[in-house]
Amino acid sequence: MSVFQLRKVFRSPICRKTASDYVSSIRFSRLIHSLGFATVKAKEISGSQPAEVHNLVQGKWINSANWNTIVDPLNGESFIKVSEIDESGIKPFVESLSNCPKHGMHNPFKFPERYLLYGDISAKAGHMLSVPEVSDFFAKLIQRVAPKSYQQALGEVYVTGKFLENFSGDQVRFLARSFGVPGNHLGQQSHGFRWPYGPVAVITPFNFPLEIPVLQLMGALYMGNKPVLKVDSKVSIVMEQMLRLLHDCGMPMDDVDFINSDGKTMNKLLLEAKPRMTLFTGSSKVADKLAYDLNGRIKLEDAGFDWKILGPDVHEVDYVSWVCDQDAYACSGQKCSAQSMLFMHENWSKTSLLRQLTDLAARRKLEDLTVGPVLTVTTGAMLDHMKKLLQIPGSKLLFGGEELENHSIPSIYGAIKPTAVFVPIEEILKGENYELVTKEIFGPFQIITEYKDNQLQLVLDALEKMHAHLTAAVVSNDPLFIQEVVGKTVNGTTYAGLRARTTGAPQNHWFGPAGDPRGAGIGTPEAIKLVWSCHREVIYDIGPVPQQWKIPPST
Repeated sequence: MSVFQLRKVFRSPICRKTASDYVSSIRFSRLIHSLGFATVKAKEISGSQPAEVHNLVQGKWINSANWNTIVDPLNGESFIKVSEIDESGIKPFVESLSNCPKHGMHNPFKFPERYLLYGDISAKAGHMLSVPEVSDFFAKLIQRVAPKSYQQALGEVYVTGKFLENFSGDQVRFLARSFGVPGNHLGQQSHGFRWPYGPVAVITPFNFPLEIPVLQLMGALYMGNKPVLKVDSKVSIVMEQMLRLLHDCGMPMDDVDFINSDGKTMNKLLLEAKPRMTLFTGSSKVADKLAYDLNGRIKLEDAGFDWKILGPDVHEVDYVSWVCDQDAYACSGQKCSAQSMLFMHENWSKTSLLRQLTDLAARRKLEDLTVGPVLTVTTGAMLDHMKKLLQIPGSKLLFGGEELENHSIPSIYGAIKPTAVFVPIEEILKGENYELVTKEIFGPFQIITEYKDNQLQLVLDALEKMHAHLTAAVVSNDPLFIQEVVGKTVNGTTYAGLRARTTGAPQNHWFGPAGDPRGAGIGTPEAIKLVWSCHREVIYDIGPVPQQWKIPPST
């Protein structure tokens, strides 16, 4: 059937689709089944067939003369070449950001069609990620660079796809919803608008190479900003492929710049380009430096030493044990929401909880990546930290504390069995111990302690002294206990109830820290509006001027 015939059919009142929509859907279907956006095959990346990662600036994919070789975290083989921009090559990126005005690529008064454009892009991209061939491609690509179990990697793809579905259709323009308030006299009204920053930067870590950058990048774009995106080079291949998918779904090539570089070069780019807002997800040390360098024009989702309290009411020991294991050791503990410290009421000590935690940790194997390489902490550093903890009076190793067996993980990464160290609650609060005990180890490592009924205040004191307030869990169905703990803590994402956990950042609720005005959220309309837009008030005052009005005396 010709396009002319299709148009004739679709003009009938029975069918609402236009011929162009139909032809577009055919192309989209072919794209799905051919993975036309992809320039790599996840399964085939190896030392003999290394993949390449490129940069995107001013609408063009470019390379530099510098290539950073990424080693396979499972065997040390050089398997990805990343084209990295050095300080001499940042000029096009600076120019690209500088060309974006402060009022953004779109706003409620300028190019509102782009709100609709990004609703359509999100719908198509969300559908793409729901197609088994595409979701499998990204899950396996994630596994290659940030080894985690297939289910964990697929879960990341699922959440990303659902987020995109959430902001399809009219949902992007609803993010820019305004309000009006009557004024003091006829013709006066004040209107509040969500306004973009214009040129912005997005800097994201290695542990969620698809979910974090996509959710923050799309939030920036929805609100009308022009972002430059930097992802940790170890995993940036995932986002490079996702950008190609977004382009195929209709995203203009010059809407996003994508740079691979070291930290020093990115810092120079930020200082020269002067983005109006920078989103940083990563370590607290780097976050504080950026906050200083950028004069506070920054939002942070930094480190999290995340805690869980098991209340005095004991229920469903098997289930709670399983959640504790997942929270502490899924993704080898490389989640900013991973359970770092478990406060266990003495009633739980009388159950099989600790035995079950030991057995569940022992099930984790390198073969299925339920435990695997730790990409930011070496084996030696983790074991040295454990030895220091074991010097605290009353402390003991509950399980783990050994290097993984029969592995080929390169020495620049970590490889230890899931580990738990018990430290008495009284010792944790001592000045000479507290900083050591609450040091975040971004790996399969947790502290476990015990408290009695009359020691809840000690637990709350320990929480009050913490610096990072990302996630927390209060495992109890006692409403008064929950009320006491939640009312005296501050973590931005807090789960309460029998099924409470610390990990899990689905697209349906806010995920982010609290207690810090620089804190950034992710995932929800509230998070997007907070991070990627500011408030602008426009006061209309058109009159009329009252009849017989006269110039009053000076005041």
